[in-house]
Amino acid sequence: MKLFFLKPLYFTLICLLFLSCNSVPSLQTYYVDHQETSGFIAMDFPVSFLDIDINDITESEQKAINSIQKFNMLGYSLKSGSDIVYKAELNFVKQLLKEVKYNELFRLGNSKDGRIKIYTVGEDHNMDEVVILLNSNQVGFAVIRVLGKDMNLSEIMQLGPLIEKLDLDYKNVDSFFNFIKPSAL
Repeated sequence: MKLFFLKPLYFTLICLLFLSCNSVPSLQTYYVDHQETSGFIAMDFPVSFLDIDINDITESEQKAINSIQKFNMLGYSLKSGSDIVYKAELNFVKQLLKEVKYNELFRLGNSKDGRIKIYTVGEDHNMDEVVILLNSNQVGFAVIRVLGKDMNLSEIMQLGPLIEKLDLDYKNVDSFFNFIKPSAL
């Protein structure tokens, strides 16, 4: 008895295998691929990590917090890495952020002190991602992703003073920022 049905089955499985492999690099795949790589530090945490008392915030701030799902932070430090790798990795991240879906919101800084660029995915009142790229030729770089659903830019911007008041030292976030801080500080 010949098993004619196996040939189409094998062909289908091979096609599915090729279709499921997405070879297009993305910021998400970059993050996953580098989170345990030497010279890098990575942190993921949900918005509940901030432990904000909803009784102490405005309705607009509460709406902004509810639209955020999680934070991803990936940093490369020149203290534990090399200048050549730093430049190559930073250029790769910059290329990823040139993808059409990323809209550059604004940029600050200079080549001496460092630069900050903020990108968004979606419209100002309906964003799914905010990406903050920080880089310094003396320190390294960091990519901070704020992931959510229907985030509103003006509401998210109002969270700045609220987040500054939070005591994040006990939550080990300081380990991320110490990792990318200049050695002299």
